[in-house]
Amino acid sequence: MALLGTTDLDIYPLCLGGNVFGWTADREQSFAVLDAFAAAGGNLIDTADAYTAWVPGNSGGESESIIGEWLESRGNRDAVFIATKVAKWSGRPGLGAANIRAAVEDSLRRLRTDHIDVYYAHHDDAEVPLAETLGAFDELVRAGKVRYLGASQYTAPRLAEALAVSDREGLARYQVVQPGYNLMDRTVYEGELAELCVSEKLAVLPYYGLAKGFLTGKYRPGADESGAPSPRAAGARAYLDERGIRVLDALDGVAAAHDVPVAAVALAWLRAQPAVAAPIASARTPDQLRALLASAELTLDGDEIELLSSASK
Repeated sequence: MALLGTTDLDIYPLCLGGNVFGWTADREQSFAVLDAFAAAGGNLIDTADAYTAWVPGNSGGESESIIGEWLESRGNRDAVFIATKVAKWSGRPGLGAANIRAAVEDSLRRLRTDHIDVYYAHHDDAEVPLAETLGAFDELVRAGKVRYLGASQYTAPRLAEALAVSDREGLARYQVVQPGYNLMDRTVYEGELAELCVSEKLAVLPYYGLAKGFLTGKYRPGADESGAPSPRAAGARAYLDERGIRVLDALDGVAAAHDVPVAAVALAWLRAQPAVAAPIASARTPDQLRALLASAELTLDGDEIELLSSASK
């Protein structure tokens, strides 16, 4: 356990992604994964109001609703930190002040709680002045409805501008950053954004930590993918080129040395990167979750980190 950046949230080294709840995991399966995560000591769950609006028959908010039902049924709200987001759902789009005020009430109701631990701007909204967005977020922090603020999918220049606005206007700042980042997708975070997060002491929780499932090792040349097809299979197979095979080979070697699943090594590599507090990863079954939990106990040495970094260049 370690503090999430400059917040007082003492978090487990893995954040559980809630994007599968109401999608590839129904209510019963979601409860089983959430129970297993909590039993292992996990305490940070990531969701969004937009989850899982892309599923036929869903309208958005399904993931939050399932998590809210679970929290209420288990009576463990004080032992769990909840992160959710606003801006991407078509029902509550954008980062205008009025939308933020309405969206947070919707999320609180679905989550069956009176506060959100980390509330993210799900993406940047260039149509709304940063001062308006940050002013609305600041109101929520002052009201006790939100504890800390996060920025997802922001570029380094826009994040720096947002921090400057908060400092100038005396508003609550973004303290958590959520970029897409993994061994196969390194350009968004590494460089300018990573340097900013380090210098501003921002905690980073990368999403797509397993590259849409590719870094589980399931997708290989000639691999048997029989059984129920995964909705993510096409995206994962897109990484299966010379570089992808090189990364899998490096992961295999490190995983064998530690007797852990390949996915655990990929997540441990992320946790070793500058400013990264914990990777985000999702599981639709407790069996899948076990491979992810193994990452929390795994610390790679310098040679192993370099091996993986070099393979993924």
